[in-house]
Amino acid sequence: MSTTRPHSPGDRGPEPSGACGTPARDPSAGGVSSGTPGEEPPSGRQARRLSFEGRSGVVPLARDFTRQALYAWGWLPAGTADRRAASEDVLLVVSELVTNACLHADGPEELWITCDNKVLRIEVSDRGAGQPSPRTPHRAGRPGGHGMFIVQRLCLDWGVVRTPGIAGKKVWAELGAPA
Repeated sequence: MSTTRPHSPGDRGPEPSGACGTPARDPSAGGVSSGTPGEEPPSGRQARRLSFEGRSGVVPLARDFTRQALYAWGWLPAGTADRRAASEDVLLVVSELVTNACLHADGPEELWITCDNKVLRIEVSDRGAGQPSPRTPHRAGRPGGHGMFIVQRLCLDWGVVRTPGIAGKKVWAELGAPA
């Protein structure tokens, strides 16, 4: 479903910075933050953050970063077809959101991935003013323009968060955790 809600229905809202147990950015980590080893974030959430500042090849970088998070969180290696499909869906959604930021918003700024036992949330921030939406009508036979349609089909929900007075937005999407 296409939405501009800042978070999914029934959610407590976006986590305040650092509330998921993710420490502030370590400059020596190249913009990557993966939480404190051995420390469980509040409410069982795990979080990872990737800054794209000064980076090139951001789409494969985002996929590799997400794949590492999925391994750390036990989604990979996938022992069943359902787990493999869920992991592939996450990687595809990350690719689509980061690609859209590259094509339509002068590139992404950050990628946040948070996970609890039920839902994995992806957030991609950028400085763009545009509003992402699936192309209507969707024409499967045409090249291009399928990104948000794919996100809409694979995700439980997705939306856009804008902060008044600040340029840009966060595009978020949530997928169900594998059984």
